[in-house]
Amino acid sequence: MLGTILLLIFTIIVVPICTFYFGTPLSELQNIILFDHLTWLVGGVIAYCFIVGEISKNNSQVDKLWSIVPAVYVWDMTYLADWNARMVLMSVLVSIWALRLTYNFARRGAYTWKFWAGEEDYRWEILRKRPGFNKPFIWLLFNLFFISGYQNILIFLITLPILTAVGINTELNWIDYLLSFLIVVFVLLEYIADNQQYVFQTEKHRRILAGEPLGDYEKGFIDSGLWGIVRHPNYAMEQAIWLVFYLFSVNVTGDWINWSVAGCALLIILFKGSSDFSEEISGNKYQGYAAYQKNVPRFIPFTKMKKN
Repeated sequence: MLGTILLLIFTIIVVPICTFYFGTPLSELQNIILFDHLTWLVGGVIAYCFIVGEISKNNSQVDKLWSIVPAVYVWDMTYLADWNARMVLMSVLVSIWALRLTYNFARRGAYTWKFWAGEEDYRWEILRKRPGFNKPFIWLLFNLFFISGYQNILIFLITLPILTAVGINTELNWIDYLLSFLIVVFVLLEYIADNQQYVFQTEKHRRILAGEPLGDYEKGFIDSGLWGIVRHPNYAMEQAIWLVFYLFSVNVTGDWINWSVAGCALLIILFKGSSDFSEEISGNKYQGYAAYQKNVPRFIPFTKMKKN
């Protein structure tokens, strides 16, 4: 796990630097928006998540903002670019994504009137107890560089395809509308997946507290609905959303690989590592999870996984 984290931190530095030179160079206005304005905003968000997380001992401050700050970033860039029509469309799409994800966080208890409190990602508590992470100073560094630093930089990077539209005032075309349609469909599928998970877990815990027979909930994890097609339908849709969002930049620049590609590329890497950790926990916790892994693919539907 430590090796995976160090690799992720390394890639958040190397990948953006390398991709910065891909495709059409940034214009003067793009440079001003990116370096003279947004870097300070992102730095402030990182500092907030780190300081509040350390003081409150709740390291899910990034989770609380994950669904909010991308909408802030894209609308800020759209405003600074004088309300470019394509950027307005892309900002609306990010706002749709943000509303769905914020709702999902909220109903799970992520937000309280004490803004620093609320539900913490269960994986952090497990990780804190592991050798190499159970020392306060090591955990402080992990919080600074990975939880607060890496994740917030990644959140910012996935929004950068919108910046490729700065200064390009061509009319919206069928590709823009097709990409918009796909994002809305993926958001809807992600909502369905999260709702299926929420309903399953809510009923499971209700039966446990009530002392009722668990029945189909005995196995402990959901394997029906979209979860019977892939093991992580919510993760799969999240990656698809931001990959399609990147394709807006391809439509604008004509370059299949341009300087804004780092975000969606790193997101895919992150979800691979995140799903590995989640499945390790589930495999140790639920007896039937190994068979589920063998029979149901991780992200891509209707593909047989030989091994995990």
